[in-house]
Amino acid sequence: MADKKAQLIIEGAAPIDLPVYSGTMGPDVVDVRGLTGEGVFTFDPGFMATSSCESKITYIDGDKGILLHRGYPIDQLAEKSDFLETCYLLLKGELPSAEEKTKFDNTIKNHTMVHEQLKNFFNGFRRDAHPMAIMCGVVGALSAFYHDSLDINDPHHREISAVRLIAKMPTLAAMVYKYSMGQPMMYPRNDLSYSENFLHMMFNTPCDEKKISPVLAKAMDRIFVLHADHEQNASTSTVRLAGSSGANPFACIAAGIAALWGPAHGGANEAVLRMLDEIGDVSNIEKFVAKAKDKDDPFKLMGFGHRVYKNFDPRAKVMKQTCDEVLAELGINDPQLELAMKLEEIARNDPYFKERNLYPNVDFYSGIILKAIGIPTEMFTVIFATGRTPGWIAHWNEMISGPYKIGRPRQLYTGSEQRDYPSK
Repeated sequence: MADKKAQLIIEGAAPIDLPVYSGTMGPDVVDVRGLTGEGVFTFDPGFMATSSCESKITYIDGDKGILLHRGYPIDQLAEKSDFLETCYLLLKGELPSAEEKTKFDNTIKNHTMVHEQLKNFFNGFRRDAHPMAIMCGVVGALSAFYHDSLDINDPHHREISAVRLIAKMPTLAAMVYKYSMGQPMMYPRNDLSYSENFLHMMFNTPCDEKKISPVLAKAMDRIFVLHADHEQNASTSTVRLAGSSGANPFACIAAGIAALWGPAHGGANEAVLRMLDEIGDVSNIEKFVAKAKDKDDPFKLMGFGHRVYKNFDPRAKVMKQTCDEVLAELGINDPQLELAMKLEEIARNDPYFKERNLYPNVDFYSGIILKAIGIPTEMFTVIFATGRTPGWIAHWNEMISGPYKIGRPRQLYTGSEQRDYPSK
């Protein structure tokens, strides 16, 4: 039952009563589904004022800088949890017991290998292909290798697919990198943690297997945690829309990867490093800060402020701490990283940025961390996709588990009226 009603008045027509629902947190929503029967529907480009679904997974309050996964604040999860526990939380709704955590971790570790024939797919791509182009292809192709669990109406099949996707994404990501480098692909190791295993497959070779730094592994794990889910963003909404057609989970996640590839979404941390390249040197910072303040200048400081968070990005504080730890561990003397730290210092203290809440966001720090670890810029969005996979799966599974309809947005048609084909 709706808690209250809204009334829509259209000139010349009778008032239309619309139910209003309240969630556990956040603003009320007006149920406009009945408008179609009245011969009208809403117009909302970008779905900025539209709730596309009901969900229990993630809550965001951008004005207050709040991000909750199943009710738990993201900074607490990043500090006290790890990625696989966060995956369990997103998928199951509750934190695991010690026994459940051990079982889940072992299950993921036992599914990290991919079918050997999948390697053949890589030979069809150019070595200089963008990693996200390859990821779209190979993740979608997983359904051709693991077609024993594609019944989306079977909860057990959905669970197996979820495990396979979370387990195999870092393996595929590392394979993409190794292929571009012309190096042999490394098999996963079950004795390593999720993030250690990823760094092992990325940077080790058969003739030189080095121990993974605990500091770097922790940093990688936090990056995955901080990207695990972010409510109904473009890629998550894409996964849900694809899933509403009944598509298999591998195809839906591939669709999410394609949406994430867009520079306005998953490519933000790449844009940070491109901006640093454009600035070039510490001596140029003041000039570019002035350009950023000039409303008539197209230059923008990438990695500052956020479309959703109007106060501060709750993920950024943890990411800054991690950034400091990584740079201290590696002792890197990189002019670009020095430039980034100087830019951060200026922006955090400049009244112009403080008044507008243009604080460094998660993309600013994650780009610096990934560069410091040695991950090339074109791999950044692949890392994002690996971290976001459990969120995508959780939303897909939530939708499939209950009643749903195939997504079918409407449009405001402004083209030609009906006309006849001209006679010859």
